[in-house]
Amino acid sequence: MSTPPFPGPDLPSAGPRPGPSAAAAHGGTPAAGAAPPPGCPAHAAGAAPLYGPEASADPMGLYERLRAEHGAIAPVLLEGGVPAWLLLGYDEILQVARNPRRFARDTRLWRDWREGRIPDDSPLAPVLAWRPDCISQDGREHRRLRGAVKDSLERFDRRAIRRAVHRRAHQLVDAFAGAGRAELVGQFALSLPMMVLTDLYGLPEEEGARLVTASRQLVGGTRKALEADRHIHEILGRLVAAKHLAPGPDLASWLIEHEAALSDDEVRQHLRLVLVLAHEATTNLMVNTLRMVLTDPRFRGTLNGGQMTLPAAVEQILWDEPPLTVLPARFPRYDMEIAGREVREGDLLLLGLAAGNADPATGRTTGQEMHGNRSHLSFNSGPHECPGQDIGRAVTGSGIDTLIARLPDLRLAVPEEELTWTSSSWSRRLDALPVRFTQRHDRNPFARTPAGGSRPGTGPAARSEAPAGVAGAAGAAGAARTEPGRGPAGLWRRLRGRVRTG
Repeated sequence: MSTPPFPGPDLPSAGPRPGPSAAAAHGGTPAAGAAPPPGCPAHAAGAAPLYGPEASADPMGLYERLRAEHGAIAPVLLEGGVPAWLLLGYDEILQVARNPRRFARDTRLWRDWREGRIPDDSPLAPVLAWRPDCISQDGREHRRLRGAVKDSLERFDRRAIRRAVHRRAHQLVDAFAGAGRAELVGQFALSLPMMVLTDLYGLPEEEGARLVTASRQLVGGTRKALEADRHIHEILGRLVAAKHLAPGPDLASWLIEHEAALSDDEVRQHLRLVLVLAHEATTNLMVNTLRMVLTDPRFRGTLNGGQMTLPAAVEQILWDEPPLTVLPARFPRYDMEIAGREVREGDLLLLGLAAGNADPATGRTTGQEMHGNRSHLSFNSGPHECPGQDIGRAVTGSGIDTLIARLPDLRLAVPEEELTWTSSSWSRRLDALPVRFTQRHDRNPFARTPAGGSRPGTGPAARSEAPAGVAGAAGAAGAARTEPGRGPAGLWRRLRGRVRTG
């Protein structure tokens, strides 16, 4: 069931592939003697790294500098000095994203990979590798795989998801409401999306904390990314095995039974895809929205005054601070010109979502109120547009709504200028969001008084209130804990250590 970090020799290749040791010996840089070919973005003047101090401190400033120097497409470098083109223009991004006949999503067409300039152990592998999932495919195969994901996600009742978000958000607020202070990135925004995802997946709750860490490491682009990816595959491999034996009303079971007849590897890969992208994007969207609600007088004032709804505020954030700033990847199917630059077949093209949303050619300026306009690029466009974007909006809006309802006098605990960010090539993350509020000891309305010795959330009353198709699996797992070794929880423990992937 393992999948190589990059396509192996059985997949299409334009030339011989050097052994992994030759490339790895250079610490993630191109293999010795494998100079980038003429016309590669690495040779273009002014190629800027999308990582490091400048990118972390002010990514939008970097994008605007590149736009001023190069126009709508600029040469850039990824971790390890890997060359790419960054699309900065709104129209150019749409042109590439909506035209799979000219711009492929299939990483096997990436010329730098085919010609041996990317090491097998590159930390970019978990993000850029080809896999049997819908974002690595075009045409008929893409439609088959995407259809399975889209159909399965649409089976979830949106109102039930919102109820599950409220329930989980109340659990998190309970942990710090009596303290009068909290750090909302670590204590709220990182955990809430993953807690909801474990409900949607039918995963045991205890796996959530492990997956939060692994998901963030994978997108971070460091050497920990490969280990994190293997850990995610191991957990999801056990999940697929468990759902074959005990299916439930969850995403894993629905992918397995879908008429598209996904293999177990395809099911696991799509569970990984949704988990990593949904967690990273929803966490960043929630944090960015919370920060603006707390610091921007337009948002704080209008939210309290009823002139702007929270969904409208979320949409404004999607324009100004996309949760994923850069999205990989497209590959030209032949040599061509884009915005006056010569681009070669197989070059790596990156979609600069944040830069495109701020493109002056659109006629808008950063921060300009968009009043619910959804024509931003934050969820991509074309055949690979995110199919779960409404779930992400629901988790963000319902989570913040619950937090503000419980702690109405929430306020930033430090001056805004003391907030710090960490950036990778793909996203910009707020490191911490410390807040203060009046201590509160009111009860979580979703909590139930234990009866007959059962713990809260595991008794019959709690199970009867579990939202259908969302928390039903979690309720079943809670019931199973009263009979050790039986039910989904016992099955999960028996599978731990038996199923190995990657």
